[in-house]
Amino acid sequence: MKRILSLFSLLAMIFSASAQVAPNRYWVQFTDKNDSQYSVSRPEEFLSQRAIERRAKYNIAVDELDIPVNQSYIDAVAGCGAEILNPSKWLNGVTIRTFDESILDDINALEFVSEVRACVDEPVKKEIKDKFYFENIRYEIEGRNICDNYYGYAYPQINQLNGIAVHQAGFTGEGVLIGICDGGFAGADNIAVFAAARDEGRLLGTRDFVHGGIDVFNESAHGTAVWGLIGGKIENTYVGTAPDAMFYLCRTEDVGTENVIEEYNWVSGVELLDSIGADIMNSSLGYITFDDPLMNHTYNEMDGATCVITIGAEIACSRGILVVNSAGNEGTEYNEWRWMGAPADGAHVLTVGAVDANGVRAEFSSIGPTYDNRIKPDIMAHGKEVYVAGSTDWFGPGNGTSFSSPVLCGMTACLMQAMPQKTPDEIKDCIRMAGNKAANPDSFYGYGVPDYMEALNLLSVKETEVVPNICMKIYPNPSDGVIFVDFDVEGDKNIQVFNVLGNMIYNVDIQDDNSKIQDFMSALPSGAYFVKMTSENKNETLKVIKN
Repeated sequence: MKRILSLFSLLAMIFSASAQVAPNRYWVQFTDKNDSQYSVSRPEEFLSQRAIERRAKYNIAVDELDIPVNQSYIDAVAGCGAEILNPSKWLNGVTIRTFDESILDDINALEFVSEVRACVDEPVKKEIKDKFYFENIRYEIEGRNICDNYYGYAYPQINQLNGIAVHQAGFTGEGVLIGICDGGFAGADNIAVFAAARDEGRLLGTRDFVHGGIDVFNESAHGTAVWGLIGGKIENTYVGTAPDAMFYLCRTEDVGTENVIEEYNWVSGVELLDSIGADIMNSSLGYITFDDPLMNHTYNEMDGATCVITIGAEIACSRGILVVNSAGNEGTEYNEWRWMGAPADGAHVLTVGAVDANGVRAEFSSIGPTYDNRIKPDIMAHGKEVYVAGSTDWFGPGNGTSFSSPVLCGMTACLMQAMPQKTPDEIKDCIRMAGNKAANPDSFYGYGVPDYMEALNLLSVKETEVVPNICMKIYPNPSDGVIFVDFDVEGDKNIQVFNVLGNMIYNVDIQDDNSKIQDFMSALPSGAYFVKMTSENKNETLKVIKN
């Protein structure tokens, strides 16, 4: 089955189409963007105002990566006889389709082409099968209250993250634009759980990077389930974690095959999300093995810098998009491969594993570390026996990090609404520090299940700005190891260190010997801490993050 990261149980819904001859598809790599009609000084020609404002808010410069692919290069490739599929400005190339492989020599001969790389190596497309397994009992929606709680079937997952308190504080994702890349959103243009988003104009658009066009509602209900966990809204029946957010839906995953071209589709999709000004995106997708085994990824490629989709995810993060991605469902003990797939290996990607309603890791949830020994997953959320929306106004339980990821993505969007001045990295740091394993993260749970009210409180803490002549300096911050603390205060000082719960864990009176506090800080487990210095005439508190 496809590596859309879901493992449903019991009843199958199968969408199928006749097998058909499929031409090979390729990636054409260009050498440059010379003679482009676009300029970084005129970003309004290729970025929306919302995207430009997001860059400005985070002090992110528009650079050459943002310049669209040279159209004359694309036209020349088409002139050789290739069908143009999707360009990628970040990767500077284009995917193509052709029935005639002889034209590849002509494309390779173009002076601005550095490489033509196979993305599909199957002459025949498989029968399209997108299998979803639900409980046998279907719960029909006929305007009645199914549950006696406002969140209905979706209550357990938001309650586990202490997200109800965030909603009650007024943060439900309003004004935040969430992009979703998935395999399809069958039925989502009609079913009741998305009526509020449709009727209120919060579904801003759709794009199909697999088949072309804008119809993403005709194949695969995987994205339907994912979107419902975030943006579903039927009071007392099913309410997602960001029910008032705005959405843009992209189909990038071909549910009938598993080929590298889907990684390129994904990058093109996220480029679109960037250009329209998306704030955050969910990707319940992951890539490890392919229909052509020669294209399979290896563990040493899970280094955050090798796989095409991971490179794209990291670029997206550098543009100010908060990327949330499923860890994967390969974590069972008997699997030879238990690690996350791409792009979950990305250093700046918020990678989400799955737990059950009691916070116990789901046996299928993929583990880390990455090949370069970074902790993955970053965080955990409810993904085992979690109720999801079906394509015909019914709900059923399913399993997979496909579902823990959107649950957490929606809550993260609520933090972005609450703290719009905070950068994605600051938000991710506070989510990790609010995890129930933040003091001792590992490669099974990451930083654990986060408390989103605690994360909101951490983001709300007023930090002392580090400026010249500050009376206390802590560096590097964040730190992966040794932490240095300098005091520009003579005489007696009292130093106290507090954890994120406000508990004092260290108290010492010192004069000029900074080594005491430095040694203590260096020995602390990973997490966020607050260091308070009090002297005869000065009082200062700084937050430090120990990775």
